[in-house]
Amino acid sequence: MEKQYHINLDSSHGAKYAIVPGDPERAEEIAKYLENPKFLTSKREYTSWIGQLNGENVIVTSTGIGGPSAAIAIEELYKTGVRTFIRVGTCGGMQLEVVGGDIIIVTGSIRSEGTTREYMPIEFPAVADFQVVQALVQAAERLGYRYHTGVVHSKDSFYGQHSPERMPIGNELLNRWDAWIKAGALASEMESAALFCVSSYLRARAGCVLNVLWNQERARAHLDNPHHMDNTRAITIAIEAIKILIDRDK
Repeated sequence: MEKQYHINLDSSHGAKYAIVPGDPERAEEIAKYLENPKFLTSKREYTSWIGQLNGENVIVTSTGIGGPSAAIAIEELYKTGVRTFIRVGTCGGMQLEVVGGDIIIVTGSIRSEGTTREYMPIEFPAVADFQVVQALVQAAERLGYRYHTGVVHSKDSFYGQHSPERMPIGNELLNRWDAWIKAGALASEMESAALFCVSSYLRARAGCVLNVLWNQERARAHLDNPHHMDNTRAITIAIEAIKILIDRDK
């Protein structure tokens, strides 16, 4: 097959499993956990590495920031043969019990973004694959990491969240943020809704594991608010979960 236009890959990589961080630099960081890691290509925001886990090829491809670029990556990786996706990302906590350094294993996402509305009606939920969630939970427990499972807020505008009062619709943004917190959203990020909805319509499996960087609500409540920029825990959970899924699939 011809190489896909955006990710610059064809089916020759032979991987059915993919780890999809947002940051291109994180792709190389994750690849170091694979056996025989090899750089494949870099085009636009899409940087790809290949390696092996438990005898299977695993590809790592960055998706850039936000739903539009993430949807492109999932669509084109699927065309090259990938059928299982795990996003490794970062987020900001929303519930007071969510602390920097915690892990969130996402079960579903609030579709507070625009990409998925061009795939399916807003009433359709953005949910993770149950098998992938199980594998991520099992991995986190094996590794002994503190984690939460639940719904996250998936948005398009980083500054719309962090500086809503500057925006022409600031009151609406603040009211909706308050609603998400009252409803139980654990954290906010920018790609999981697109990952889940695109994978759902493609009939692929998808999951998401997030490192909590900080929690603005804890800061607002004058609580201890550690900043945790090290993504090692989220990465190792994803690696272990891929191994679990490969073994189960065999």
